[in-house]
Amino acid sequence: MPSKPQLSRPPLARMMKIHDALRSDALVNCTKLTRTLEVSRKTIVRDIAFMRDQLDLPIEFDSKLGAYRYTSPVSSFPTVNVTEGELLALLVAQRALEQYRGTPFHHQLEIAFDKLAGALRDTISFSPADELRTVSFRNIGLGKTDLATFNPLSAAVLRHEEVVFCYRKPGTAQAPERRVHPYHLANRENLWYLIGFDVERQALRTFALPRISGVVRTKSKFERPADFSPETFFANALGVLGGTGNYRVMIRFSAAAAERVREREWHESQKLRELKDGELELEMRLGALEEAEQWILGWGAAAEVVGPPELRANIQRTIARLTQRYQART
Repeated sequence: MPSKPQLSRPPLARMMKIHDALRSDALVNCTKLTRTLEVSRKTIVRDIAFMRDQLDLPIEFDSKLGAYRYTSPVSSFPTVNVTEGELLALLVAQRALEQYRGTPFHHQLEIAFDKLAGALRDTISFSPADELRTVSFRNIGLGKTDLATFNPLSAAVLRHEEVVFCYRKPGTAQAPERRVHPYHLANRENLWYLIGFDVERQALRTFALPRISGVVRTKSKFERPADFSPETFFANALGVLGGTGNYRVMIRFSAAAAERVREREWHESQKLRELKDGELELEMRLGALEEAEQWILGWGAAAEVVGPPELRANIQRTIARLTQRYQART
C-alpha cells in the first residue's frame, strides 16, 4: 500500500524555519532544507526569493560555502506590527468565536487565530491563555448547531443548489417537506437561520436551523437575485422576524431603565428623545410587532407602549392573561 504523502508546513511557517536556520550560522543549503522541511527544491528557492525580495531580508548565496547566509544581523522575522489595543481586539475576537461553535467556521477561525498569534510572537511577547482572562463573554440561550444540518446547507448556499428538508414550525409536531433555494445563513440572536426562497410558496422565508431535519442537496441549480441583501432583508426586523408592515413603534421608558436603553443600539432606525424627569422615548420602524411585544414585556413595568395602538392592545391582552394565570395559582 503506497504511503500517504506528508503535508508540508504553511509558507509562513517554512520561512520562519529558514530564518531560524540562517540566524544559527549553520550551513543552509537547498539539500538540507528540502530534507528538513519536506518540500521540493523549487519551493525552497521560491521561499528564499520571497524573503529576500518582498521582506527585504539580507540573504545571499555564498558560492564558496555553497550555502545561503545573512549578510548582516537580523534580530527578528518581519511580521505585522500591532499595538497593544489591536492585540487585545484580536484576543476579544477570538473569545467571541463561541457563537460559531459546532460549525465548520469555528475550527477554521481557530486555525486563523493560531496563525496570527504565531506570526506575532517575534513582535510582541504574550500568552493568549493569560490575556484572555481579561475579557469574557456570556450569551444567554446560545443556539445549538447540528453539523448534519449546517454542513449541507452551507455548501448549498455557496454552490447555489436547491435543497429539500423537513421543517417543523414552533408548537407543532408535524414537519412537512420544504423545497428551498438557500440564499444566506445568518446568526441572529445567538441562533443560526437560513434565508431562502420557498419554491412552493413562491416567497422568501426564514428557517431556524434547529427545526430543520433531513437536508438533501439536489442537483438543481438556481440563480440568486442580484438585488438580494441580508442587510435589507433584516432591515425592518427587531431580531429575526421581518414583515411587510411599516409600524412606527414608540416606547416610553422610566428613568431607572433609560440609562440602560441609551447604552445600546437596538435597531438601525432607532431615535431617542429625552423626556422630563429622566424618562426616555425610543422610536423604531419595524415590519412586524411579534418580537417587539416579547422584547417590551421583558422590561416589565419600566416600559410603556405609546404606539402603534395595535401593539399597545396586544400588550394589554398579554398582561390580562398573565394576571389571570398568576391569580389562579395563588
